Amino acid sequence: MDMDMEEPPHLFLCPISMELMDDPVTVSTGVTYDRRSIERWLFEYGRTTCPATMQPLASHDLTPNHTLKRVIDSWLDQGSPSASTSASSSPSTSSLSSPAHELATPLSRMLEAERLRSAVAGLEETPFKVTALKNIRACMAGDVAMQCEFVSAGGIQAVGRVMAQALAESGAGGDFSAFTACEEAAAVLAALPLADPASVGLVLAPECMRPVMALLQSGGAEARLHAMDILTKISNAGAGDWTAGIDVDDVLKPLLELLSDEVSARLSSRALDVLLDVVERSRRGPAKAVEVGAVHVLVELLADTDDRHDTERILLLLKRLCKCPEGRLAFAEHGLSVAAVARTMLRVSELATQLAVKVLWLVSVAAPSEKVLEDMVLTGAVAKLFGLLHIECSPTTKQKTVRMVRINGGFWKQYPCFPTDLRDYLNLLN
Repeated sequence: MDMDMEEPPHLFLCPISMELMDDPVTVSTGVTYDRRSIERWLFEYGRTTCPATMQPLASHDLTPNHTLKRVIDSWLDQGSPSASTSASSSPSTSSLSSPAHELATPLSRMLEAERLRSAVAGLEETPFKVTALKNIRACMAGDVAMQCEFVSAGGIQAVGRVMAQALAESGAGGDFSAFTACEEAAAVLAALPLADPASVGLVLAPECMRPVMALLQSGGAEARLHAMDILTKISNAGAGDWTAGIDVDDVLKPLLELLSDEVSARLSSRALDVLLDVVERSRRGPAKAVEVGAVHVLVELLADTDDRHDTERILLLLKRLCKCPEGRLAFAEHGLSVAAVARTMLRVSELATQLAVKVLWLVSVAAPSEKVLEDMVLTGAVAKLFGLLHIECSPTTKQKTVRMVRINGGFWKQYPCFPTDLRDYLNLLN
């Protein structure tokens, strides 16, 4: 090598000889060596381990690393005397058009891709998993090409296995470092777009999803955000019923716990979106959601929130859950349910009023209980229903309101608190 040339990048050097590689080959651990050096290690010295990691080699197969070979050759061409002479003999030419600059970007890109593939290949065996995962995430940050490289190199599967192993280790012995590795692995997955069915399918594998849901329940604040990012991207990918291959309970319970804990407004908002998607897409979703206490959690949230968007989404969820008998029963059993829904009518938005009327319609007409009908009088829901008859609203809302009043009016007017003017109006309706 010419003495005037700059020192080669470390990645170009054979880990055994520390000299520029002439014929780079990769062993089963994912580490690349110069062919002459690794063959001597394996066949002359009779070793069966990887020199750099000391891990046992699954085989003695040596795979030519063509990408790295091309990168090294490009680097050598840049440093050759002819290239230097050509560049120096054209002082009027902009440095942006010089061969060295033209090769710099693709060269660095190939180096980064090679480094990423090597990191993925050695991820499961390295004892420094957190550092390796941080480096992988930094390499992919905002870089679509590197994200694709990561996925094609089997990165999602490798990270999933690391997460599963870390979660098992942290659960068995309370290993904090293992749980930290699980959190960092989730950050890597959250950095991916997860917009195609293939990537979503890989993340939905149990080895990925169980740790993600565990982080949603008990991870740190940042880890919970990463776990929710993953779920949100899966939900937004529109991949049919994405819960079909997993236990819906594993998704619903952490979401509801997150909503109950009210850790942050951002997390709660995303949890509502994912919960809506699960209930809408999954055939088992509504019944399962009711079974794990969704109605109770949603009523409590509705009673406390003043956010328009949250109110509308909670009412939409309650409407969907109350379409099943179990949902209507859970609604009737909660002491604040009618009051929480009535509070939103004619107060939050036109959409909120429409949804509230639909919820009250389901619980007071489809299978009414005396408690629900009584609460509608005592909480002012009935008075608001009569108010809706005198203002402009959607035809569907008005139609449901009229039917509710006609069907249940006889029950409501027996209460002393039922206003006299409403009694007269009720007589006109009937």
